Amino acid sequence: MTTSSFASLNLNPVLMDNLATLSYHEMTPIQAQSLPLILNTQDVIAQGKTGSGKTAAFGLGLLQKLNIRKFKVQALVLCPTRELADQVSKEIRRLARAIPNIKILTLTGGVAFGPQVGSLEHGVHIVVGTPGRIEDHLSRGTLKLRDVQTLVLDEADRMLDMGFQDQIENIIDEIPSERQTLFFSATFPPKIEAISSRIMRKPKMVKVSSQHGDDTIEQHFYKINDSAQRLTAIRLLLSQFKSESTVIFCNMKVETQEVASALKKYGFSSAALNGDLEQKDRDQTLVKFSNKTINVLVATDVAARGLDIEKLDMVINYQLAHDTEQHIHRIGRTGRAGSTGIACTFYSNKDDYRISLLEDYLQKKISSESLPPQSILSNEPNKAPMATLQITGGKKQKVRPGDILGALTGKQGIEGKQVGKITIFDNHAYVAVNRDVANAALDKLSNGKLKGRNFRVRKI
Repeated sequence: MTTSSFASLNLNPVLMDNLATLSYHEMTPIQAQSLPLILNTQDVIAQGKTGSGKTAAFGLGLLQKLNIRKFKVQALVLCPTRELADQVSKEIRRLARAIPNIKILTLTGGVAFGPQVGSLEHGVHIVVGTPGRIEDHLSRGTLKLRDVQTLVLDEADRMLDMGFQDQIENIIDEIPSERQTLFFSATFPPKIEAISSRIMRKPKMVKVSSQHGDDTIEQHFYKINDSAQRLTAIRLLLSQFKSESTVIFCNMKVETQEVASALKKYGFSSAALNGDLEQKDRDQTLVKFSNKTINVLVATDVAARGLDIEKLDMVINYQLAHDTEQHIHRIGRTGRAGSTGIACTFYSNKDDYRISLLEDYLQKKISSESLPPQSILSNEPNKAPMATLQITGGKKQKVRPGDILGALTGKQGIEGKQVGKITIFDNHAYVAVNRDVANAALDKLSNGKLKGRNFRVRKI
């Protein structure tokens, strides 16, 4: 038995059996370093990027300590965004699925307050949420944290960057001081050091040396002084690498819209993601990107926080990030789980100082490369393969993925292999279908029934 095997830990047999069914046998580096400390109830600061397996590390730790017979909030996980909170809840539910009667609740903004209050009244073991909504529940007296034994700050650096420090400290004031506190962060800026020294007890530092995936990310740098040339450069790189999923990072909101609109005119499947979007539009954009209806997402750093897309092929930095840690965080979204990713960065003469800092960090000289030849612009843009249909029925109408798949592939329907990702929200559902059968799929759902009912369906 190796020390990186989950079997080397003294975990609850129910958790161990479930890990086997999930094919979790060997721990990732961050799990191997942090889990023994977490299970020993020590405070831990773990530095590792998204995709390193950190959710399972703290998830197993808090599940191990849980008293299922006690219907009180015993663990609180704070996340910077609704998307990340949803992902964390989903992973903890997977880890806990063999534990009977466990209650895990997600508390985030952008959704109705009332149903959350109802769920809290029924008793909850674990709460995963964003600082704003958690603080809102505390101020209204609908959430009590006096029984919390484990506090987790996930992507702590992002939360502090987003200005959540006051809310985090207000929340911590409501939690017993006799608790375990766990910080998980991609970077370790001074802000984290300052807050951790105030709220943690002799924390152990865990740092995964390969955290930034340098071995799986192919970095390219291009010196471009004329901002008008950047759009042409993006088109050249998209045409050259033919990536199925690309995130382009801009430093300003207005640029995301300008770049996305320009790329659309040139035939690319693109959309902007920025803080001006309504939650409904943000949800739709993320659904379409994750299900391959859009293959280029143009985003600001703030809007992309918590974004976790499997197999992101390429990141393009429209401008150099404001600091080295932000650059590492951007490019760390590609090259995950052993796959190779591409990161392309544009910089100008005025970025010389930041480039030298980045060279110090990477311990290598950065040289500008030549862009691909202009002749490739005559190539047809790499089109996204899927189309998305929106159905006006979701969890509250008891619509399940199997219902949608069955309705599409039933009598004289489309083939199962032509159906992609199905995403279900409270009152809406989205299904991706191959672009060439989108109209047939739309007719099938519009004229057929789901759960014995007719729902409105449209292509978005």
